Amino acid sequence: MVKAARVLVVNCGGTIASLGTSSVDVLDYPDEGRKLSVEDIVARVPELAAVAEIEPMTFRNISSTAITPTDWLDLRRLIQDRCGPDIAGVVILHGTGTLEETAFFLHLTLSLEQPVIFVGAQRPLSAVSSDGPMNLLNAVRVAASPAARGRGVMVVMNDEVHAARDVVKISNYRVQAFRSLDYGMLGQVDGDGVHFARGVSHTAPFATLPVDVALPRVDILYAYAGADDVFIAAAIAAGARGLVSAGFAPGLTTPAAASAYEKLSAQGFPVVLCSRAATGRVARRRYVAANNMIAGADLSPQKARILLMLCLAQGLGVADIQAAFAAV
Repeated sequence: MVKAARVLVVNCGGTIASLGTSSVDVLDYPDEGRKLSVEDIVARVPELAAVAEIEPMTFRNISSTAITPTDWLDLRRLIQDRCGPDIAGVVILHGTGTLEETAFFLHLTLSLEQPVIFVGAQRPLSAVSSDGPMNLLNAVRVAASPAARGRGVMVVMNDEVHAARDVVKISNYRVQAFRSLDYGMLGQVDGDGVHFARGVSHTAPFATLPVDVALPRVDILYAYAGADDVFIAAAIAAGARGLVSAGFAPGLTTPAAASAYEKLSAQGFPVVLCSRAATGRVARRRYVAANNMIAGADLSPQKARILLMLCLAQGLGVADIQAAFAAV
């Protein structure tokens, strides 16, 4: 008899760990419902036993809106400490609001042969047609699959497998909430198994990040018609070590904000230019290079913030940060 793969299921909370006040409560459960333990969640999906041997573990049981960079570091340490050769893969239950951010942080900092799969739900487990049980079952299928090894951190939702680098949440309530808009999903999970259509390069460039590192403050400034430099100055006053501009497509901002960014970058202060548009690159055009700014490439502002935080934690200067954005 072939021994079942052992999959570590780590609970961080979120909708997938929630019960609402009724079977049609898909709105108020974050405020009025209750959270389930990871053991209770696993017990509600008995089909998991046919896929893998589940090792449940609680990390946090909170809304993803409460997740902080300190939690990212603690979660990374937990996985590193527990993910030995007896573990085939890891599934992380996570709220969908910041799921892509936690996943991207681990993508950059966690070097494992075993796949690390993030999964959430758009409807609580108590809801009619909750997507949670199937999402969890499919996530464990991917984590236990030999074909998933070496592919790094992925997100499994709505029968689709996405790379943590590329995936973003695009819908508030629909179950097709996650997409990899520029490059497409990695594969699909169907009734007959896990099917990968393309691969990804996973090098975890910050795998040597010390466990006790302090991640520096980086703020995101959203561009809008008529924006001035008030929030830029406030971020600097609050101790920001770098800034990300969520600019107009393709990475522009207002004259007042641009002037403030230019003054900062002239002093060697890192300013990353991204776009509030959903797809496409922010290129390092002549203006960006001439003003010593950093082109955010095709990263969303929230992911650019994470990469900039890690670069600053490693003590990188602007030129090396630009190289990191070009290579990730």
